Amino acid sequence: VVSGDGTRLAGSVGELAVAAPFLGMTQAFWEDRERYLDTYWRSVPGLWVHGDLAIEEADGHFFLLGRSDDTIKVAGKRLGPAEVEDVLLEMPEISEAAAIGIEDAAKGQRLVVFVVPAPEVPLPKTFPAQASDYVAQRLGRAFRPSVVHVIGSLPKTRSSKVMRRVLRNIYTGSPPGDLSSLDNPASIEEIERLRAG
Repeated sequence: VVSGDGTRLAGSVGELAVAAPFLGMTQAFWEDRERYLDTYWRSVPGLWVHGDLAIEEADGHFFLLGRSDDTIKVAGKRLGPAEVEDVLLEMPEISEAAAIGIEDAAKGQRLVVFVVPAPEVPLPKTFPAQASDYVAQRLGRAFRPSVVHVIGSLPKTRSSKVMRRVLRNIYTGSPPGDLSSLDNPASIEEIERLRAG
């Protein structure tokens, strides 16, 4: 686990990296060697960077924390969306959650959260504030979501993986990108209404 300059980290979050080639390692992308080098070898020179955030504990165990391209950077502090989502899922009123980072001139990014209520659980109008307070209490005030949206469903693939990229792009008004694996197109309409509202 290394920092952005390649310094080895222990006990703190960094990029998962491999220091030397191994048997069976991919040597290139089909007809696009430069993209392969840019993706894995050039972000930290001399190391193969996997693209996941990780932490190495004192006992030598590694824990993967999610994709580093999903990393949310608020006021100089980094966290993975799964860290926020896991905290939100501790609340019995929530069945699903997704966290994204949105560009912010003052903080770098601000945290925006989408939650799906548990079945047959009516949420009070104050629930978004309650959820925001809960995240701040568990993760620190710096990570208080700027907004919590209660929605009917999250955009997912057929294998039920939340498509955070699509969620972020639709919410910010950017092109959504490839939607061929999207299983529930109606979820996008709801997010578009939030953006417009």
